[in-house]
Amino acid sequence: MTNPIPQFPAGFLWGVSTSAHQIEGAADEREPSVWDTFTAEPGRVKDGSTAAVACDHYHRYREDVALLADLGVDAYRFSLSWPRVNSPKGLDFYDRLVDELLTAGVRPVPTLFHWDLPVTLDWLERDTASRFAEYVSVVAERLGDRVKKWITLNEPAEHTLLGHALGAHAPGKQLLFDALPVAHHQLLAHGLAVRALRAAGAADIGIANSHGPTWPASEEPADVEAAGFYDLLLNRLFADPLLLGQYPEGLGELMPGDVEADLKVIAEPLDWYGVNYYAPTRVGAPQGEDIEFGGLTIPAELPFSVRQIEGVPVTDFGWPVVPSGLTELLTTFRERYGDRLPPVVITENGCSYPGIDDQDRITYLDGHVRALHGALEAGVDVRGYFVWSLLDNFEWAEGYERRFGLVHVDFETQTRTPKSSYGWYRELLRAQR
Repeated sequence: MTNPIPQFPAGFLWGVSTSAHQIEGAADEREPSVWDTFTAEPGRVKDGSTAAVACDHYHRYREDVALLADLGVDAYRFSLSWPRVNSPKGLDFYDRLVDELLTAGVRPVPTLFHWDLPVTLDWLERDTASRFAEYVSVVAERLGDRVKKWITLNEPAEHTLLGHALGAHAPGKQLLFDALPVAHHQLLAHGLAVRALRAAGAADIGIANSHGPTWPASEEPADVEAAGFYDLLLNRLFADPLLLGQYPEGLGELMPGDVEADLKVIAEPLDWYGVNYYAPTRVGAPQGEDIEFGGLTIPAELPFSVRQIEGVPVTDFGWPVVPSGLTELLTTFRERYGDRLPPVVITENGCSYPGIDDQDRITYLDGHVRALHGALEAGVDVRGYFVWSLLDNFEWAEGYERRFGLVHVDFETQTRTPKSSYGWYRELLRAQR
């Protein structure tokens, strides 16, 4: 029998996460998003699928909220579909969902943008940040009397890199470093959204940024330099402006517009900082050829190459399993940002494994929860932990081949079956009360 997981502080927030495009379905009851256009193009999604139905959560949300109540989580992180909010009766759905959650004793924690941009907009255009703020104001006016904890954006780093630099995600652009304006406009949209939420009376606002330690492939200067550049792009580019009010050296001059003025908006104070953690990345000097890694093609012209981390287990996605990397990441952030780092919430952590008796997922989650407690013991102010994900879902360009859920979904019948990891998490939550 394993040792019990140590107790977390009273008031620690335990939850699970999902996103609208990955679970809602009902695509014909909303405006189209860039993901609808992307998945309609042959070859974009590995199994040729779309999210037109997905988990049919739009029609089955009561069943899914019942699963949340049975699981015993404090909070549910979901996202609002901007195209759905733009559609007639779109906000009515989120009204119903929020009310159902509150009736079940589960705190709603909505994310306002999780990659499903309306097809009429483009993050390369500065005006999209203003349109986002307008949308946020509409949502806050409708839901702000019941929703208290808000997340502005999910993983602007991945949306920039995968969607606009490498073309592996919607909208499928391959701009490489010409995608940097996308990063800036998303960060500006975040700052404008914080101001819109504050104007609506919100007092508990964060962002969900993906981060992970970057490990050089060797101590050779070329590998160390490449790893430092990768860390700049994937970690500091999206944390420094938010927490320090400045871009890392050399990047600010590459951004469009009046960057100094924009940074004052981007750095609006946050109540907490969300971290999505999955794994460290081992990085070395470029190897002169394209590299296939984790389902992605890393072009040879980039000034780094991503390498395998040897000697650790991997998920069925091929991602390394390194729980200690979470402790390392959080302690590094505390050292890097000091008192500029607000309290931290782990807004995503999870893994893809097949099967309903998913012992590998239990091992993964157990290790990461213990690593999170290690960060607490090291003095990091961590306030919450959300497992990704409640349900097996549409996993973006992977289609339905990767299963991240605590609950198995039969996509033909829409039958939900709690996995062994669901029972494990429920017992953990009971033990933490």
